[in-house]
Amino acid sequence: MIDREEAWASLMRSALAGDQAAYESLLRELAPALRASVRRRLAGMGQSVDACEDIVQETLLAIHLKRHTWRTSDPFGPWLFTVARNKLIDHVRKRGRRIEIPIEDFADILPAAEERPGTDAADVERHLAELPTKQRAVLRAVAVEGASVAEAARKHGMTPGAVRVALHRGFASLASRLRAQD
Repeated sequence: MIDREEAWASLMRSALAGDQAAYESLLRELAPALRASVRRRLAGMGQSVDACEDIVQETLLAIHLKRHTWRTSDPFGPWLFTVARNKLIDHVRKRGRRIEIPIEDFADILPAAEERPGTDAADVERHLAELPTKQRAVLRAVAVEGASVAEAARKHGMTPGAVRVALHRGFASLASRLRAQD
């Protein structure tokens, strides 16, 4: 292990001195070692190893961006694996402690959503008629006729912000009335 890390250190020193071939060789050699380390650590933490390649790529990118921070007199291995550990920690923090289970595994046992009966045009008009004039006009334009917020604003002489507020209030009012009916 020490010989491998010393070889990496030698390649990194050459790369820092401007040797592009040495830098490419270093990255090619680091990738499999990082991959193995990340897989081992993910498995040890009970995490899925699916993200291994993403973490390796993030680590290689961090090495590229921070290579100037490695002091050539220091051992290379601890610096490298600290960068890798930090990227792994970033990934785990970002992901959190969620457990992901494909929904397909439960398709047969999950109950189907209760279907609500469809709403016909007469019901829509009846519900819209119960709204204040501006909300009714905005909801009709955007939700029924399919106009954009900007088009509804121009049509009704309102600002786009006022249209969004009227739309939100109209939907909230309709939702409240529909819940009261159930």
